[in-house]
Amino acid sequence: MTVSERAHELAMAAAQAAADKKAQDIVIIDVGDQLAITDAFLLAAAPNERQVLAIVDAIEERLLELPEKAKPVRREGERGGRWVLLDYVDIVVHVQHTEEREFYALDRLWKDCPQIPFTDRDLADSAAGTATATATATAE
Repeated sequence: MTVSERAHELAMAAAQAAADKKAQDIVIIDVGDQLAITDAFLLAAAPNERQVLAIVDAIEERLLELPEKAKPVRREGERGGRWVLLDYVDIVVHVQHTEEREFYALDRLWKDCPQIPFTDRDLADSAAGTATATATATAE
């Protein structure tokens, strides 16, 4: 992986913020070896424009809460709400309407680049709770 610690921190925080707003198909791609302008892309989708904008707002808020606050240097596409790009230099966030995500298929375009694993904290907590409940039931 070629992503910096900062890029990894931003990507994970942004991905969790997106997941908290029920974003779909969250993918983090390490593009550092292919692009000189950024280390990673975060891709997320939503079924409607309103949710796209809610996810974007949540990401911006979460990254401003980090110890080293992060503000996007560029923000594009907000008016239509179909595809919003947030450029944080270390990472570039693409929040797309589901139709745009399928049509443009950025993850297929960058398929030669490694993905950075992300697990939604809520899913991990749920899986841990299920595993604990199963282990307790089995022990009884």
